This record gives sequence, C-alpha cells and structure tokens, in this order.
Amino acid sequence: MQKVLTLNKISPLGLERLEPENFTVGAEIDNPDGIIVRSASMHEMELPQSLLAIARAGAGVNNIPLDKCSEQGIVVFNTPGANANAVKELVIAGLLISSRKVIPAIEWAKTLKGEGDKVGKLVEKGKSSFAGGEIKGKKLGVVGLGAIGALVANAAEALGMDVYGYDPYLSVDGALKLSPTIHYVPKINQIFEKCDYITLHLPLLPSTKDMINAETLSTMKDGVRIMNFARGGLVNNVDMKAALADGKVAAYVVDFPDDEMLDVENVIAIPHLGASTPESEENCAVMAAKELRDYLRNGNIKHSVNFPDVSMPKSGAARVCVLHRNIPGILSLISGAFLGNNIESQTNRSKGDYAYTLLDLANVPSEETLNKVKAVGGVIRVRLV
Repeated sequence: MQKVLTLNKISPLGLERLEPENFTVGAEIDNPDGIIVRSASMHEMELPQSLLAIARAGAGVNNIPLDKCSEQGIVVFNTPGANANAVKELVIAGLLISSRKVIPAIEWAKTLKGEGDKVGKLVEKGKSSFAGGEIKGKKLGVVGLGAIGALVANAAEALGMDVYGYDPYLSVDGALKLSPTIHYVPKINQIFEKCDYITLHLPLLPSTKDMINAETLSTMKDGVRIMNFARGGLVNNVDMKAALADGKVAAYVVDFPDDEMLDVENVIAIPHLGASTPESEENCAVMAAKELRDYLRNGNIKHSVNFPDVSMPKSGAARVCVLHRNIPGILSLISGAFLGNNIESQTNRSKGDYAYTLLDLANVPSEETLNKVKAVGGVIRVRLV
C-alpha cells in the first residue's frame, strides 16, 4: 500500500484514480510516497526520504523546489494542457472586454438605479461614452504557441482575427495543431511591430522576466492592447503604467494583479481566474493522479519537469528504476551490475543534467545487486517495482 499526501483540496474525480486497494490518500499522511499539490508552496517544506514523486495539478511549478527534488531523486510532474481550454476562453473574454469598455459601462449603468422610467433615455444618451471597436479583422500576436497559445490562436482566427504566432521552441506536434492560415513569424519583434493585440503564453524565466518593457513597448503600435494570462513578471509594471498614461497602450488585461497595478486607468485586473473552472480543476486532478499512479506502480514517467519522460510496457519478473546524473559511461556501469540476470527490456533517456533508466529483468534482483547499482557514481535513486 502506497501513501499519497494532498496539500490542497483536490477534485474527488482525480483522487478516484488512486484506487483504495493500492493507495492511502489524505491531507494527514506521514512519510508519503507521493504528493499531489495545487498552489501550496513547498519551498519551506522538509521533503521526507520516503517521497518519490510530486504531481502538480496545473502547469506552473514555481511553488515546488525543483533543484532540491532533482538532487533527491524526486520526480516532479505537471499537467500541461489540462487547463488550456479554461484559460483560452478567458483570454478571448479579455480581448473583448479590452475593446468594448464593457466593464466601465456596466459600472455606469448601476449608477442609474432609482431613475425609474428615465433609465431607458439615460442609457441611450450615455452609451456613446463607452463605444469600442470590434476584434474582427484586427491583428493578434500570440507569443508562445504551447497548449494554451495554440488554442487562443485558433479561436481568435475563427472569430475573424488575423493571427500571428511566435514560439522559438515550437514542436512539430504543436505546429500541426495550428490552423494553417496562422502566420508564424521567426522573430518576436515582428509581433510587436505588426499587431493590434498581443497575448502572452510563456513561462516566467530569467530570460523572459520583464520582456514587456519600455524598449519593447516603444516598438509596438500606438493603442496596442496587451493580454497577460501567463505570469505577472513578464511585464514591467513601471514601464506599463507609463505606456498606459501616454496612450501607447490602450488597455492591459492581467490575470496576476498586484498592488501596483490595481486601480490604474485602462488596466483590467482579473483575480487569477484563468484556470478557475470546475472542468479545469477536474482535468488537472485526473491527469496528476494518473501520472503519479503510473510512476509509483510502474516506474513510467510522463510530463515530468525535472526528469526525462520514459516509459515501456512491463516484461519479465521485476522492474528496476534508476534515476541518475547524465554522465558518460554510467549506463554500462548500471547494466553491468545485473550480470547473471537477463535484462529482457531496457530504455534510457536524459534531460539536461539528469537521466532515467528502466530495466525489466528475468529474475527479481537481490538486495546485494541493488546496492551495487546504488554505489555507482552518479546514481541518485534506485527503486524496485
């Protein structure tokens, strides 16, 4: 029986994937084999020696100490794409409310309460103050064409927008998901220079922090509208406020508001609602639970952020899982420890400084053999499943 600790309220639909005959699941679990987490910060948490894996029910993993996990052989999973539709729909709403002044119009309409029969005439007289433009025919630049960005690009095109996309890491699979009439551009400045609307869909890294700043804003069209449903740190707040004040930016829609940007004219601050739908939470919980279950029971890795994805069908009497550093010659040393025990299947992949090897053996290896593998320089963790 393996134990899974939940650090947040997790959808029951997801936890159902962790069968009670194989897993004990709860918020009060000592020495867990696995953890499922949503937004709780784990940076100050002492990670128990028993911990094999963490599944983040969401895409971002800023709340998880990745370096510490990698050093201790703890596989960290996320759930890419599980909340993509929820975020896509809110981005489309952002495009509309940044154009049509819907929010201030609604607030103004509330002030007419008590005017009785005059309301109709007052509405007709005052509505011109809230006129806005249509998005059809306008140019939209999508920065980042992953799961969310691709959905946004396709949906915006279906609404009649002329869509440009930029992503230096676009995969073949990602490209195939895009409508063939979307313009892919090789340089981000082409997005900045061409587009009436820009939406950001990329991670917050040292290389992307403050990517929207005074310099990049100066290259954009006057009256550009910017959507940020990715991470707050992608936009320099001081520079954005200046661009809003002088009209360079007509509207900034952000799903990550902070004190500096609240109550700023033409800032539409949404309280991090991108993935806040029951469907999204269920999708993330189901995917996280499946990833965790497959790793704990079978040693397969899918959607890890710190170790390579490795999986293969089980064969033989036993499976040995080896997390190790990506260094020359280590694979032969690991395999050599099993002399006399036929290796029926073996697979290995690396990701940066780390690698993962699965070996299916004809016979269950002895404790002495497993200790030989553990003693190989660069081996981080060895597990028999």
